[in-house]
Amino acid sequence: MAVGLIAEPDAPMDLARYLAEELEPELRRRHPGLGWRFVVAEEAGAPADVIGAARDRLLDENWDLAIRLTNLPLSEARRPVVAQASAAHSVGVVSVPALGAVNVRRRGLPVVADLVDRVAGMVDEAPDEDDRRRGSRRLRELAEEPGEFRVSRLVTGNITLLAGMIRANRPWRLAIRLTRALTAALAAGAFALVTPDMWLLADAYGGVRLTAIAVVSMLAFTLTLIVGGKLWERARRPGQRRQVALFNITTTVTVVSGVLALYAVLFVLAVLLAFALVVPGLFGASLGHPARFSDYLELAFLTSSLATVGGALGAGLESDDAVHEAAYTYHRAG
Repeated sequence: MAVGLIAEPDAPMDLARYLAEELEPELRRRHPGLGWRFVVAEEAGAPADVIGAARDRLLDENWDLAIRLTNLPLSEARRPVVAQASAAHSVGVVSVPALGAVNVRRRGLPVVADLVDRVAGMVDEAPDEDDRRRGSRRLRELAEEPGEFRVSRLVTGNITLLAGMIRANRPWRLAIRLTRALTAALAAGAFALVTPDMWLLADAYGGVRLTAIAVVSMLAFTLTLIVGGKLWERARRPGQRRQVALFNITTTVTVVSGVLALYAVLFVLAVLLAFALVVPGLFGASLGHPARFSDYLELAFLTSSLATVGGALGAGLESDDAVHEAAYTYHRAG
């Protein structure tokens, strides 16, 4: 396993040099059968997106994992933390000042060793033996020499790991983190719900066409996030294809799951608001027949699809950093 230790000058660099010598015995104990190679790289200054920058350096240098040692403070839910891990990116970050003023090396060694476990896909606070075995399996997968590569084989051989990585990203929270997309979705849905022309269209389209519109709207939102937010990676060398494919599969399933969750919530809200705001007599008069329960469901269906399209337009206004933060959850470690 090639592990890059990216460090800023002074205290982070001192810790990186120490870790390069002392980490191997601890990691060999945790993951028997794996060899380790540590590369210390100095980078002056801290980028705004620490994890993204570490991921770029990982791909440039052809490492398997990257650990960034920074002087920046880290936080989760506005609380300071020592370290963060992103299993999807194969990257971890340690805030060296959070280790304290004394015994930095002694405290930093177990933190970084735990960080490797988190990066290996073990996102629980206390991973059990099965978690460790799965993490070791993923590390071996990343460390394998390049050979015949098939995405289907990668998926079938790593279903459990992919599920853990996707769960780590918490896709059901994706839309909540995109405030502009969520605002646009709600505005578009409210407009569609109270517009008589939408009532007529919902009644005329039928189930097949409404389903097709729903699929297209969710696909538009998904592509806006992945393409517009630059979430898709390309392998820069043949040896990176496994890791990059695993990352892209995780990203795609995370975004699709998040969009499906958003659509489900919008549909439930549309049903409730349709019955609350659309008067049956007025609704029936517009349709030319008494309003039935199915008519309200069709209206909610179309409303949800239009709201999702509005959300896609709003997502296009989000910054790349906002999309990355929404798509990937960085877990506390250490």
